[in-house]
Amino acid sequence: MYTEFFGLNEKPFSISPDPRYLYLSRRHADALAHLIYGISESGGFIQLTGEVGTGKTTLIRSLLEQLPAKAEIALILNPQLSKQEFLESICQELRIPLPAERSTKALIDSLNVQLLRANAQDRRIVLIVDEAQTLSPELLEQVRLLTNLETAKKKLLQIILIGQPELREILERPEMRQVAQRITGRYHLEPLSAQETAVYIKHRMRVAGAHRNVFTPAAVRRIFGDSNGIPRLINVVADRALLAAYTQERSQIDRRLARQAAYEVFGKRATRRWWPWAAVAAGVAGLALTTATQYDLPRGDLELPAEVVQSTAAAAAAPNSAVDVALPSPTSAEAVETTATPAVSSVPRRRLATLLVDAAFPTDSISATRALFQLWNATYEPSRGTACSQAVMQDLQCLFLSRGSLGELRTLNRPSILTLVDANGDKHQVVVSRLDYDTADLATENGNERVDIVDLTHYWYGETLLLWKPLLATPEDLAPGSRSESVPWLRDALQRIFGATILGDDPLYYDEQLAERVREFQRGNRLTIDGVVGAQTQMAMQTALGEPGIPLLSEAD
Repeated sequence: MYTEFFGLNEKPFSISPDPRYLYLSRRHADALAHLIYGISESGGFIQLTGEVGTGKTTLIRSLLEQLPAKAEIALILNPQLSKQEFLESICQELRIPLPAERSTKALIDSLNVQLLRANAQDRRIVLIVDEAQTLSPELLEQVRLLTNLETAKKKLLQIILIGQPELREILERPEMRQVAQRITGRYHLEPLSAQETAVYIKHRMRVAGAHRNVFTPAAVRRIFGDSNGIPRLINVVADRALLAAYTQERSQIDRRLARQAAYEVFGKRATRRWWPWAAVAAGVAGLALTTATQYDLPRGDLELPAEVVQSTAAAAAAPNSAVDVALPSPTSAEAVETTATPAVSSVPRRRLATLLVDAAFPTDSISATRALFQLWNATYEPSRGTACSQAVMQDLQCLFLSRGSLGELRTLNRPSILTLVDANGDKHQVVVSRLDYDTADLATENGNERVDIVDLTHYWYGETLLLWKPLLATPEDLAPGSRSESVPWLRDALQRIFGATILGDDPLYYDEQLAERVREFQRGNRLTIDGVVGAQTQMAMQTALGEPGIPLLSEAD
């Protein structure tokens, strides 16, 4: 196929919601900030709507990566269920044992017990319902009744309804007013602007391994005009354009090829009936690409502290801006007690475009490696061999990810060297030493700098190197069915994590009972569920055990 022809590692415009390809436009970043802030509030509904293909599912995947460890998620992807099936699905998502009697009352009682238990442990439970416009009136009423599960001080369940624009129309009906009155935040996701479409295409190509611009500006303008800025349609047209260029052995996609691809996808010239303003936007697309004109589109109805919205939106809207952003501290009225709030820090935030050209902020590999070793109280000297060989001599190991994601960074929870690529194609190595909900700290030998995560994602395409401290007595991964001196350690670690004795007939044999506990741990920590105790599982166990001397990106809850 065309991937080899263009020097790509994989197809860049797959319509599957791969978090590695996530591009947060101003609107998507704004919506994400609204969702994170809304989840931190107690009870009620949050409503997210958008046309088909505008990125609602991708946004929710990003949201799941941003949530704190204390949040439990029940995700319902297909809500066309009976009332009983709906409640059973929620219980199964939250791993609540189903009651012997599958009545509505018994299921709600089981759910309420779990909600009260989670509240006592200061954990948040969030129900996310996708394709919510397909909910029957009976199920919408059942969802409303779930918000009645509460203590004397707060609601126990936060609900996010995601759907197409019809959801707004449904909730505006008179008979739905009791549901609508409980909606605490509304946000409608708009398509990409002309400028964002250009950045979106470039971003996905770079993540796939492109080292040059394959799409000409005229081709990008054409794709924007024919797709109306809908990410899914951009993907389909761009993928078809790459295939057409490959079959014609052309190394660059111009306006003619883009027009041909759109014709093959749509069967006729695309119309602009969905969004009247898109015709105007397409007419000035060239001006938008050269002068960075911004389109002011409506924000959601949920009111955020201005600093949260402005900071997040600015970082997404101007990835190459050379302007430093310093945010003030939140006022007491803006402070939110729960852990899921996108906190507004008093530490000044720097723009990456500024940092990457700042001589006082080194981004070479030697400086980054020294800074990473320093976080582990280890030393690195280039003259003494490779970084990984020096790590081994200090009881550490290297782990390299060629296609890492923000979610993987949060799961691994270790300081990491990220390879950033600027607008000129030059590479920079930076060390992420801390991750918050919306900011990241970059460590140097001389101190830290704070940047917005949205800004960071514009320069990072997945290449990651981190250090970790092995826990097993042997260097090999520990797999079910093997015999190893590391099995007693594994058994003891899991007993400490789960607070229960795990019996075994042979102390050195990794039996199925022990493997099932490992899989249970992996499932709860968003790891590959295979029972193999490798680097990532060991790191997660290390974090869960609170092992001393381990630098973390964020403190364990």
